[in-house]
Amino acid sequence: SADEAGEVQIVEDLLNRPDVKAIAISPSNAPAMGNLIRRVAPSIPVMTIDADLIEADRDLRATYLGTDNYEMGVLMAKHAMELKPDGGTVCLQLGNVAADNINARAAGFRDTIAGEKVDRLTGQNGWTEVDGCPVFTNDQIDLANQQMQDVFTANPDLDAFILIGGWAQFGPQAYAQVTDQVKDKLDSKELVIIAGDTLPPQMDALRAGRSHAQVGQRPFEMGYRAPTVMMELIEGKTLDPIIYTGLDECMADNVDSCLAQ
Repeated sequence: SADEAGEVQIVEDLLNRPDVKAIAISPSNAPAMGNLIRRVAPSIPVMTIDADLIEADRDLRATYLGTDNYEMGVLMAKHAMELKPDGGTVCLQLGNVAADNINARAAGFRDTIAGEKVDRLTGQNGWTEVDGCPVFTNDQIDLANQQMQDVFTANPDLDAFILIGGWAQFGPQAYAQVTDQVKDKLDSKELVIIAGDTLPPQMDALRAGRSHAQVGQRPFEMGYRAPTVMMELIEGKTLDPIIYTGLDECMADNVDSCLAQ
């Protein structure tokens, strides 16, 4: 579904179907999905994939299969600190306000930069989030690119823009147009861009010098393993509550060899 309410409705319909024996859910609105599962109290196994429920609702699912999203944010922060050792001004671009996976990445980024748990960077180790950020894309590609353009215009001295997810890069033409206005700064690393995910248009952006680091999930592995996990749950097997897939780190110097096979 293209919207959170529609996603919840689809899952509710599936949970009420007698022919559905297990379900894997990637909730875009984790609290809403948790409320649904708690209300319906399904008798079939429920697992989450890619995005998890909020911590208070994780008793509702048998296991989570996907990325260690906090660690993904940690790696993005490490690349930012390597590229900008003195710190600087930064803007984080997030997805939906209630997306647990995206919020975990943002927490990993901020905590690593600050060296402690913080809700916002306000000068810790030289890093400060600019006014008006973070921005939330609501998973809309066009909005993500417009937000980038607006942030670049409003903050001509910005040091780093962090796409916690890949949104803007999934519209290659628009992303190229937006980054054209700051291409000189990207080339000199006066401005650095670090983004989540390593899908083909994003790797093209990295090769073109329109980002400096991509920290990628392994979506194929998630999809490949999910049916097996659901079959094991249907068979009554007890699995670990968290099954992490790996992460790939891609930069200009390893762009052709960084992805797991």
